[in-house]
Amino acid sequence: MEYGPVVPAFLAGVMTWALTALGASTVFLFKSAPTKLNYLTLGFAAGVMTSASFWSLILPALEMSETFHEFKWLPVSLGFVIGVFFLRIVDYFLPHIHPYFKEGSYEGLRVDLKKYTLLFLAMTLHNIPEGLAIGVSYAASFLDPSNLSHYSPYALAFGIGLQNLPEGMAVTFPLRKSGLSNFRSFLYGQFSGAVEPVFALIGAIATSFFSSALPYVMGFAAGTMIYVVIEDLIPESQSGGNTDIPTLGFMTGFLLMMILDLSLG
Repeated sequence: MEYGPVVPAFLAGVMTWALTALGASTVFLFKSAPTKLNYLTLGFAAGVMTSASFWSLILPALEMSETFHEFKWLPVSLGFVIGVFFLRIVDYFLPHIHPYFKEGSYEGLRVDLKKYTLLFLAMTLHNIPEGLAIGVSYAASFLDPSNLSHYSPYALAFGIGLQNLPEGMAVTFPLRKSGLSNFRSFLYGQFSGAVEPVFALIGAIATSFFSSALPYVMGFAAGTMIYVVIEDLIPESQSGGNTDIPTLGFMTGFLLMMILDLSLG
């Protein structure tokens, strides 16, 4: 990476944001999202994020921790736990609502916000770990190419971008159902992905300054991704009562991301 990790990481984040916007644009084409397709794609997104967390972050981070010998799991585990607690704190304080919540219930501080704003904040929170993972992966590939292939961050960015297509659709239709027009639903839906290039930039810069902490930072990114999968994607994908469809989506997403990472990594 002749320009260092920062510019490519930012551009990768812009690409994943653009794919979120492309998915959100389906609100102009359909009156409502096909229910089964929605649950399938949510499962797919969960599978991609889980697979990416392991193959693109945890596994190379463990290889970087060889100097710890029998305790090589320690830096990755510590970073993972800190990532989970970080997102739990944000989740606890940030006012938001998930589409599968019952009417009138939401998480975070009690403030007087419109339902569509709470939905938007939930999706924005969801996209922060993806941006961080992209930035950290690009920086790790640049700083320690012996343990992470030059192409591995591209595989990660492509996998996240691919699952952002259905995610854009999944966030936009609940926004319209909450009372927004098609255009405003699209605007809010695509803007939920705007945090990805921002946090890809933050992740790449922060990791570049603390290169010795790579295993910790990669574990941190993986922890935030898995948190979102379990706290958000899986419950929403299962909320329709048909567990087979999202399970099939999860398996497909996991396998596809694994193939991408091993083929390009």
